Amino acid sequence: MDIIKRFTQYAQIDTQSDETSSASPSTEKQFDLARLLVKELQEMGASDVFLSDICYVYARIPSNLSPEEDEKTPKLGFLAHMDTSPSASGTGVKPRIVEHYDGGDIPLGHGFVLSPKTFPYLMSAIGDDLMVTDGTTLLGADDKAGIAEIMDMAEYLLTHPDLKHGEIEIAFTPDEEIGSGAEGLDLARFGAEVAYTVDGGPIGELEYENFNAASGNVEIRGVNVHPGAAKNKMINASLLAMEFDSLLPDERPSNTEGYEGFYHLTDICGDETSCRMHYIIRDHDRQKFEERKNIFRRAAEQINARIHGTDAHVEVTLTDSYYNMREKIEPHMYLIDLADQAFRDCGITPVTVPVRGGTDGARLSFRGLPCPNLSTGGQNYHGIYEYLNLSSLQKMPAVLVRIAELFVGCRK
Repeated sequence: MDIIKRFTQYAQIDTQSDETSSASPSTEKQFDLARLLVKELQEMGASDVFLSDICYVYARIPSNLSPEEDEKTPKLGFLAHMDTSPSASGTGVKPRIVEHYDGGDIPLGHGFVLSPKTFPYLMSAIGDDLMVTDGTTLLGADDKAGIAEIMDMAEYLLTHPDLKHGEIEIAFTPDEEIGSGAEGLDLARFGAEVAYTVDGGPIGELEYENFNAASGNVEIRGVNVHPGAAKNKMINASLLAMEFDSLLPDERPSNTEGYEGFYHLTDICGDETSCRMHYIIRDHDRQKFEERKNIFRRAAEQINARIHGTDAHVEVTLTDSYYNMREKIEPHMYLIDLADQAFRDCGITPVTVPVRGGTDGARLSFRGLPCPNLSTGGQNYHGIYEYLNLSSLQKMPAVLVRIAELFVGCRK
């Protein structure tokens, strides 16, 4: 199947996950894509195709090596996630191709414009075909582009038996976007010794560093009385929320880059009586990460000291989400070297960059499966400005195939 047609079909299936759900998967509709992938894997001749009752898809491409070569070749895995972000709608996605992008503004519809004035890296795509939506939904390249690329790789390997490779394990996971995708993966069933997630951005990106991450919840209780009699009595919970935020360093996603960490207020809800805030806290450096959490705690302590003796109170709860996978990848740097070589062999300049986020691979690395991340060709994830470079989409399966080739005999 043509990979653009394949991706378009996947993109039109709504698989948005739900961070408020305790179910696994968080939304039943993720099974719609999972069942399609199972059908396609079976039809192309993959082995041990299996869909778990919590929406994990597994498949295997058997080795075609001699027993002696097999012994020297690690079992290699590729993973991508089926869900899309809760941050923007995934219902009724209408993919549209912009042919031979000319460097100008791209009207999306409904008054929204994808513009290089706002997203200057669009200029690197001049001459390429891009896929966008109509401005009402995200596109879903995160990570249905990765799924399409892995499926294309699988089809190629299964229809080219003369190309030598070891055992290839495939898995597609739910709920990555809400941080629970890696936990449900059955590593024994998956069977890989090492793996790659295909869940990155611009083509050539190779990532083995990611943020240390925590979520921070702030619960604020105020003292509310009639505003006409409020002097020296009212303590407005919403104003305490504003004060709390002002006590954090001005290090936000909008003014940080590279290895710079941040505090990100994702949502706030409240009134004079009570207010709730939710933050995500990120830093690549573990020591700086711990200090960020301490600053978060001290902001609450400072306010509580000021309002001591009243019924008002600020309470924070911090929960670590995941850690930088670099420490788990460094003993297996051949994973990076082989991916680097595969990109070069396919005429693509590799770029090693830190992930300003997290991947299933980070959590899997800490579960004992070293798992760096590879590019897909998508950009502007989690919103209506998301787009996919179709030239990159078409090139990535060859990179994955080449990695499989280079893995033959590489056991360390």
